Formats: sequence, structure tokens, C-alpha cells
Amino acid sequence: MHKSDEILDDMAQLTVEVIKYIELKRVPYAVKDQLIRAASSIGANYSEAQNASSKRDFINKVYIAKKESGEAKYWLGIVEKLVGNGDEMTQLAKDVQGFSMMFQKIISTSKEKTGTRASRTDRALSISTR
Repeated sequence: MHKSDEILDDMAQLTVEVIKYIELKRVPYAVKDQLIRAASSIGANYSEAQNASSKRDFINKVYIAKKESGEAKYWLGIVEKLVGNGDEMTQLAKDVQGFSMMFQKIISTSKEKTGTRASRTDRALSISTR
């Protein structure tokens, strides 16, 4: 199994865990829906990146996956405010953050290899995730 396939499996597992977790909680449907959409979009966009038509397309799709991980983290924070924090919530947030950091590393490394200069936003995001 390739490393990217293992990562995609981990992302799929995260989505399943988010769905199982959120379905047991009494939170508004809109919050559940947004969290599930964001969490499932992380892996979907990374999967699309694996079939990108160019290096630029690859970087763009990984960047979208990174943005979706940020959105999932936001919705997990909303759920935490509604129902409190527990070990499972902490682990889900940690997993999402781990993917976000991985995506930033992939973006930075890919841009270095292609000679693409990082934008100010990318540099600011890189500093804020340290």
C-alpha cells in the first residue's frame, strides 16, 4: 500500500469517527451537517489532489483540503461549546490539526520544489501553525 493510500484511509477513518461521534450528540442538525461535510471533504479533496492534472492543480487541491480541515476544526469547536469537551472530542480535534499541519508541509515542500514563491497568506499561515 502506498503512503498516499494509507493517508487516505486515515482520512476516511476520521470521517467515520466524526460521523459516529456527532450522531450521538444533541446538537442542531445544521451543525452536524456542516461538521460532516467539512470532515468528509478533507479526504475527498486530498484524493482529488492525487489525480491532479498539474503540480499547480495538486497544490491547489491540497490547499482546499487544508481549508476544509480548518473548517472542520471550527465546527468541532462549536460542538465543544454546545456539549463540552471529552477525550473523543480532543482526539478528533488533534487528528484534524495533524492533517492541517501535514497539508501545510506538502504545500510548502511542493512550492519549494517547483520554485513557486509562497504568497503572504501562505507565509502567515505557516507561522500561525507553528
